[in-house]
Amino acid sequence: MNHPTPAIVPQSAVRRLPRVALWLFCAAYVLPGLFGREPWRGNEFNAFSYMLALAEGSSDWLNPNIWGQLPELDALLPYWLGAWAIQIAPDWISAGLAVRIPFALLLALTLASTWHGVYYLALSPQAQPVPFAFGGEAKPKDYARTIADGAVLALIACLGLALLSHEASPILMQLSMVSLVFYGVAALPYHPRYSLTALTLGLLGLCLSGAPSFAVLMAVGSGLLCLLDRQSTSLKTARRHALWLLIVGMAVAALATLMDIWHWRLLPLHQDLQAWRNLLRLMAWFTWPAWPLAIWTLWHWRRQWASLHWSRHLVLPMWFVLLTVSTALLTPSSSRTLLLSLPAFATLAAFALPTLRRSVAALIDWFTLLFFTGSALLIWIMWIAMLTGWPTKPAANVARLAPGFEPAFEWLAFVVALAATIIWGWLVIWRSARHRHALWKSLVLPAGGAALSWLLLLTLWMPLLDFAFSYKPWVHQIQSVMNKQDPNKTRNVCVLSYGLTTSQMMAFHYHGGFDVKKVEMTNPTQERSCPWLVVDNDLRPELPHVVKLNEWTRVRSIYRPADRKENVTLYYRRQP
Repeated sequence: MNHPTPAIVPQSAVRRLPRVALWLFCAAYVLPGLFGREPWRGNEFNAFSYMLALAEGSSDWLNPNIWGQLPELDALLPYWLGAWAIQIAPDWISAGLAVRIPFALLLALTLASTWHGVYYLALSPQAQPVPFAFGGEAKPKDYARTIADGAVLALIACLGLALLSHEASPILMQLSMVSLVFYGVAALPYHPRYSLTALTLGLLGLCLSGAPSFAVLMAVGSGLLCLLDRQSTSLKTARRHALWLLIVGMAVAALATLMDIWHWRLLPLHQDLQAWRNLLRLMAWFTWPAWPLAIWTLWHWRRQWASLHWSRHLVLPMWFVLLTVSTALLTPSSSRTLLLSLPAFATLAAFALPTLRRSVAALIDWFTLLFFTGSALLIWIMWIAMLTGWPTKPAANVARLAPGFEPAFEWLAFVVALAATIIWGWLVIWRSARHRHALWKSLVLPAGGAALSWLLLLTLWMPLLDFAFSYKPWVHQIQSVMNKQDPNKTRNVCVLSYGLTTSQMMAFHYHGGFDVKKVEMTNPTQERSCPWLVVDNDLRPELPHVVKLNEWTRVRSIYRPADRKENVTLYYRRQP
């Protein structure tokens, strides 16, 4: 039997969230971090290295490698996208900015796909609110639009989305492709052609983004859900959709086999109790505040998803959450895999809104208000301390953690940050005032607080963060030492390296303009043409077995300002 929906929603509760406000929310989240910085070390610079190598023609497009080093993920499409962006960008746009532009569009695609996917899920009859005896219940499209708005706000509010979604790396493309697949499955009963196109592009894109096995599992599982869904389409149509998904899944498997990117990266389940605690702690903050609302949804809608006549607006996001979380438990990079679960978590969180009690909504508001107001206050205090030296303790901490950093006042960053803070204050006042209740109001403060904190960090703290996370200050420091040793050999010259990572070598090439060569991959003639040698400080004892030390003069050791573990020793070739 079909159980009655627990959603009792009048038309007044689904009044429209102004599109301008929603667009501003999204822009305030997507745009910070796009401008005014270099590629940051870690996942972003590692991916950027391969993009730059492809764009410069020093790597094979079908087998990207740098100095014989393969990327961590066999993700061809993200590297191609970044390389194409570098190639078509005008000269006044740096390679780092050129790469970030298409990946910012991928984040926008994630938000748009989530909105449209949730909209069509909320249109399904099982998701609609209870009809009133004398009318006045929420209209289907208005209700669906409100739930979709809530899903986007919940997604923006997720703490784990902030950093990884603003890095130009394969994981962001995986997130956008998963969101595209989610939209495709959700909209199948309403727009089959568009949906099947989105499914095909999403699954193939996921395959070429380093997750072919995940794409196959998603295709097979989604096809099975379509086959079992007897309430949205006819049996004949459901079979046709399931068959198409099966064919696409087989095409993904064939493509992965053909391009030799079919690699399993699964690990056995953790046996250590502490590892499980760390993983649960990661999941708790990474998916906050969506996971408590998702649990609320599963409890209050339990009759709809636990019965034989299950509801697709619940089972579909549950399937996506189950697949992504299970994969996260078995992969070494749990946080990156958990990122793929956030659109589905946000969907479940949005369906909690029709059943959310006022006391719970008030608790969410108060927690959000205290947390994000405190975060904003801390960011402002640290910024003032950086510029003025007062309060002294925060200023001393900055000087200790980022030695050599010289802060400077930037008017544009200050104006944007001040405007965002004023808007946050207005949001708090508006939310605490007595207005007609709208379902999306409960997620305005969480989303606004997350966007505010991210925007403040990427405006007021941008110079500090860029100094700490980019390789540029380190490379320029090494260039300065080189210039003192020999001013004529500091630009466009050969530099030998030993023990450096791929990212470090590419940083010397990108930020310093050096022609970097690995000692192990050069012949004696090439080696003699290089006046400089850069060695990882921990591997200096091995140097006598690699080069002739009597031909080199040690200049000095130079560590990266924000991380003393990244320490290299510079050598200069002795003149004959």
